[in-house]
Amino acid sequence: MPERRTVALVTLGCARNEVDSEELAGRLAADGWELVEEAADADVAVVNTCGFVEAAKKDSVDALLEANDLKDHGRTQAVVAVGCMAERYGKELAEALPEADGVLGFDDYGDISDRLQTILSGGIHASHTPRDRRKLLPISPAERQGAAEVALPGHAQTGSDEPPAAPPEDLPEGVAPASGPRAPLRRRLGSSPVASVKLASGCDRRCSFCAIPSFRGSFISRRPSDVLGETRWLAGQGVKEIMLVSENNTSYGKDLGDIRLLETLLPELAAVDGVERIRVSYLQPAEMRPGLIDVLTGTDKVAPYFDLSFQHSAPGVLRAMRRFGDTERFLDLLQTIRTKAPEAGARSNFIVGFPGESEADLAELERFITEARLDAIGVFGYSDEDGTEAASYEDKVDPDVVAERLARVSRLAEELTAQRAEERVGETVRVLVDRIDDEDGVVGRAAHQAPETDGVTLLSNGGGLRPGRMVEAKVVASEGVDLVAEVLSVADTACTEEAGR
Repeated sequence: MPERRTVALVTLGCARNEVDSEELAGRLAADGWELVEEAADADVAVVNTCGFVEAAKKDSVDALLEANDLKDHGRTQAVVAVGCMAERYGKELAEALPEADGVLGFDDYGDISDRLQTILSGGIHASHTPRDRRKLLPISPAERQGAAEVALPGHAQTGSDEPPAAPPEDLPEGVAPASGPRAPLRRRLGSSPVASVKLASGCDRRCSFCAIPSFRGSFISRRPSDVLGETRWLAGQGVKEIMLVSENNTSYGKDLGDIRLLETLLPELAAVDGVERIRVSYLQPAEMRPGLIDVLTGTDKVAPYFDLSFQHSAPGVLRAMRRFGDTERFLDLLQTIRTKAPEAGARSNFIVGFPGESEADLAELERFITEARLDAIGVFGYSDEDGTEAASYEDKVDPDVVAERLARVSRLAEELTAQRAEERVGETVRVLVDRIDDEDGVVGRAAHQAPETDGVTLLSNGGGLRPGRMVEAKVVASEGVDLVAEVLSVADTACTEEAGR
């Protein structure tokens, strides 16, 4: 009998990292590794790191150090770093953090089982040397599909026009692909009724504050058939809500010859048996199209949800960021959306203290946030990121001023999003039950609430409901950004008695 090998995956950062972790889990399960939830119960703890901003990098280092402590008094024998921070810093991270027994980049994902076995056996796998991944694919998007093989987590690219290889035989229960040979191996790492699916990887935008394209690479879409196949597989695993993720969903299809491909794909995804909601994240305001707005606001089971990356609204700051737009254009976009779907949800993130930002610029941002009526707002203080254009800008805002502006706009955002939640009192909303909480009771999310980021809806009379149920509910109160609602009906008529009505 083969020796028992156990592995735990600890995931930090965004939903894209969560998808990558489930791909790694699928590969490891297919090769005989036993997946366990707790790092203390694993021979190898794999930490999927985030390399976006300083706070996220600190969290990643802390998670690696915490896992390393388990080696002194637990089963854990090795700690391995993967993900964006590992890809971005490679050897530098390995030298700075000797507690990590291995630092693996995206190129190692295809051979993750062999890499972990080598490390577990006491061998050494050389940490990779970081490179600008934007240079690995052709400049022209149209030439990227079928280009030389490049590791793209979540894609399982063949790297050529040859027919894809057949999927491995005798896959363990719960491991994809039941959906097709090009789909990546995937195994769910939890039982949540929501799961993310990658539409694409990388980004062609050159925002002056962002390092993501340098370590995630240029934009490349997944084929619609692969996205559909993975969605069907997830529905078969009990997933009720699919969240489409990438660095920029509004660019989907441009390298496949059809920039409007998302408008075609969304109704097909919504028609998948078992799926109750499709949610699209990461939308660029400058790339929003009338047809896309129509599909997002008018397609059954597609959430009228707009995760719009505004970042700022003062024209001068946006130009320095290498972005487009201004307060009036952004407000017009939101008005267009709400004319078609008054109940539509909208959220965004903003950076304050960007180099050159004046008090007048900040006041313009505050004017936009005040008039935009956003459901959720994330506010970040600017800090230099290695390798970005903005790091070389001279007109830096004093760190104390950045901190003051961050606190000021955060207070405003908290007040405004609470007001927006209060405006929803009296609305009828479709709520997907996420979990049953000892303290809060039945916790779900309405269409305007994405997982982890946008608040929740508490069902005051939801006794008997289980995670994964979709219900109609009337909002009766708000608590900050959260809503309190009363169940009116359950979407699945076979479960009506469970609603506690």
